[in-house]
Amino acid sequence: MLQQLITDLKQPGSPEKAAFLSHFFKTGKGQYGEGDVFLGITMPEIREIVKQYPALSLEEWAELLQSPYHECRMAALIGLTKRFQKAKKDELTQQRIFDIYLSNLHQINNWDLVDVSCCDIVGAFLLHKDRSILYRLAERPHLWSQRVSIVSTRYFISRNQFIDTLQLSELLLSHKHDLIHKAIGWMLREVGKRDELVLEEFLDTHLKKMPRTALRYAIERFPESKRKYYLTL
Repeated sequence: MLQQLITDLKQPGSPEKAAFLSHFFKTGKGQYGEGDVFLGITMPEIREIVKQYPALSLEEWAELLQSPYHECRMAALIGLTKRFQKAKKDELTQQRIFDIYLSNLHQINNWDLVDVSCCDIVGAFLLHKDRSILYRLAERPHLWSQRVSIVSTRYFISRNQFIDTLQLSELLLSHKHDLIHKAIGWMLREVGKRDELVLEEFLDTHLKKMPRTALRYAIERFPESKRKYYLTL
């Protein structure tokens, strides 16, 4: 069944799209996606194919996650996310998926792969558990582990729990990579959607240390006058 899924993923591939995606996801030498390989298929196509394989085992999804093809890894993460959500009260299955996820972070190696999956696997699993793993991920010298740590908190934000987002944002403020700056700003903006005062307090405290990109993302939904105020401080 897994081999048929891989065949189905390869079938609609387009060399032109693959070339575009390779450029878009920065696969050149020294870039953050260096060496990644694309089939050239779209997210809607991937999601539609994954839907056709509800019976694939966790072991098969984990095996697919080892693929050199970006879209195959994306399909694996979508499949694992669906299985996690379907498990609901099946703590053992959710634990297994969480463990698969964390043990394969080296394969979850671009921002789209992180963003499509970490909130609904890592964030969801940790909602009522100890969250110290997120701080350990943030302290790793590994870009994608760090992005997982902050973007996973979107699940907590949706439950009006902001403390981990704020603490992890503070921890990562001195990071050098703009993909972390964007993630911080994005999560802070999500906090602001639910409680603008909390966001403003964070900005007022940390503005001088905030990367410009993080600030711009965080204040994106502010009225023009308030955005200008923060940008000129």
